Amino acid sequence: MPGTLLTEAEIDELLAAHPAWTRDGDRLCRTYECGSFVAAFGFMASVALIAENLFHHPEWRNVYGTVEIAITDHDAGGISTNDRSFIEKVDALD
Repeated sequence: MPGTLLTEAEIDELLAAHPAWTRDGDRLCRTYECGSFVAAFGFMASVALIAENLFHHPEWRNVYGTVEIAITDHDAGGISTNDRSFIEKVDALD
């Protein structure tokens, strides 16, 4: 289910609250350094459970102990309340 698009002010607030995330057009991105491949894989498994629970799935890439995540709401056409929920839950893992 598509979320509600965030206003520019709401996106700015989200990024201020989660400064490790950056904006790339209609995507929000973050790189996590997990220290090892096993730790990164475990982190990705935890993120996968969050994504499935929210039914909001990221674009991501893993190289050894690094996990790069990009999130956007394709159904809503930009950065939405779904992205905010995803970021808040994933950052709580860190």
